[in-house]
Amino acid sequence: MQFSATTLSPAEEKLRAEVRDFLAEQLPPDHRPALGFAGRHDPAFSRTLAARGWVGMAIPPEYGGHGRSAVDRFVVAEELLAAGAPIGAHFVADRQTGPALLHYGTEEQRRRFLPGIAAGEVYFSLGMSEPDSGSDLASVRTRATKVDGGWTVTGTKVWTSEAHRNHWFAVLCRTSPMEEGRKHAGLSQLIVDLHAEGVTVSPIPFLDGSHHFNEVALEDVFVPDDMVLGEIGSGWQQVTSELAYERSGPDRWLSTFPVLREFVREHAGPAVRDDAAAVIGRFAARFWAIRQMSLSVARALDAGQAPAVEAALVKEVGTRFEQDLVEALRVAAETELDQGTGTLFQRLLAEAVLTSPKVTLQGGTTEILRSVAAKGLGS
Repeated sequence: MQFSATTLSPAEEKLRAEVRDFLAEQLPPDHRPALGFAGRHDPAFSRTLAARGWVGMAIPPEYGGHGRSAVDRFVVAEELLAAGAPIGAHFVADRQTGPALLHYGTEEQRRRFLPGIAAGEVYFSLGMSEPDSGSDLASVRTRATKVDGGWTVTGTKVWTSEAHRNHWFAVLCRTSPMEEGRKHAGLSQLIVDLHAEGVTVSPIPFLDGSHHFNEVALEDVFVPDDMVLGEIGSGWQQVTSELAYERSGPDRWLSTFPVLREFVREHAGPAVRDDAAAVIGRFAARFWAIRQMSLSVARALDAGQAPAVEAALVKEVGTRFEQDLVEALRVAAETELDQGTGTLFQRLLAEAVLTSPKVTLQGGTTEILRSVAAKGLGS
């Protein structure tokens, strides 16, 4: 496991300034920040970003993208998340599906999907977790049976972000029976139309009643052969490679940043209390360390490496950072929690308290991530 010290280049810092100027112009003065990439699903905003070249940045120009680096995308994503911009529509397709299609997709699939992803017009969800197999993805039970011209898929996926709004999802399923002692074998990925016959999407609401996660039931859903992603039987290797993108980015430690920023605005100043100053200092230090780790992974991706173990550690420390921050701010603020009233900080804090448990589910639970990191350290 290796994290290399790195800083942004002058060109990357210039890109950061451009994104900040854009957000200052585009977001209204009364903008209420979204918390993380699960923020508002705003196709118009996604298309506006795409018109600036900030969606599909790492997709090659021949597929409608811009051929930029993973670090360039890191810079843009960091600024969008810090501002709480409404990026819920395009984010998963941009972060994860695009690279997966580039690595494993057929030429027909790339030309069908990548230009739409880069334009901010085609949206993907992930079809990994199941009711009885969350972070233990190798135990998935969704099965695909070979039929004439394709496959029929039956099973249930959970925690499927924005499935009620998105167009497609990449489903990890079992295309051959599980073998004793080799549960990683026989898994494949299929690209499934979320509006196909046999697909039922049901909400899994947060405690505050808001809706981002879903259960997706598939009952004999037909998927044509040309929608197989990668090789049949290579699903496990493909998914673990994708997780380097899912687990390492700014979305794994910036979801609660808008809450911290508003806390600083309300409580910092000449008369700042000692306990408030301690919270700000402690979490600023942790924030900077995690950011350096995450940026190091982006550099590794640009170098053609597959830092899956490093990404798992970023996600684990990022999850603890976000949840610890919410609890520390709740204690330090000494305020009643009400999403509908109070200052912007108080409303964001109330939302974060109710929704922050989800960060444990996204990208792997803490226990699984620690196991991945431990195995990496021991190898």
